[in-house]
Amino acid sequence: MKKPSRKHVLEVIRRLSATYPEHPLKISDKTPAFRSLVSTIMSARTKDPVTVEATRRLFAKYKTPQAMASAGPERIAQLIYPVGFYKTKAKALVKVAQIVVERFGGKVPRTREELMELPGVGRKTANLVLSLAFGVPAICVDTHVHRISNRLGWVETRDPGETEEALMKLLPKSEWAALNRIIVNHGQQICHPTSPRCSECIIAELCPKVGVSRHR
Repeated sequence: MKKPSRKHVLEVIRRLSATYPEHPLKISDKTPAFRSLVSTIMSARTKDPVTVEATRRLFAKYKTPQAMASAGPERIAQLIYPVGFYKTKAKALVKVAQIVVERFGGKVPRTREELMELPGVGRKTANLVLSLAFGVPAICVDTHVHRISNRLGWVETRDPGETEEALMKLLPKSEWAALNRIIVNHGQQICHPTSPRCSECIIAELCPKVGVSRHR
């Protein structure tokens, strides 16, 4: 299949950006980096509304890395429930806070390599923190971004790592930060893994529907 032109891709991004204007984990441009880090760690395998509410409850009690570092994992687990794997994530969050305080002087590290040394932080999470907290151009590839980028015909890849590399070549850096926000929202609301809601899709006529055998 012929790859879409950059103009075509940017039109898709423009339409989706207008539909999904803000990342649910980012409250404002002044959202503290530590809050962005904690929210992103909790967001794995958890729906955004659950993550947002868990973050609100947690930071009402523990606002700083110093406060969270001295908290008990059991109390953190109570506050973030029903986040997926909440007990495991509670232990990771306390450890992350301790490392941020002891090793980084209470400041969230600003490099991907240092972020990935923290418990519960892989490349996907690190990229999202860089984008949300520091405005660093980075593409966060989760299951939605991987699936939908292939469905749109933008890439032809087997795993998220390949997808990230391909998208970095395809898209200008100015669009990297927005990609996770718009694609994840679109994947959750319209472009489902099976039977996507193409009749309601704002980019339906721009999508080749690669691999789609049934849709609504």
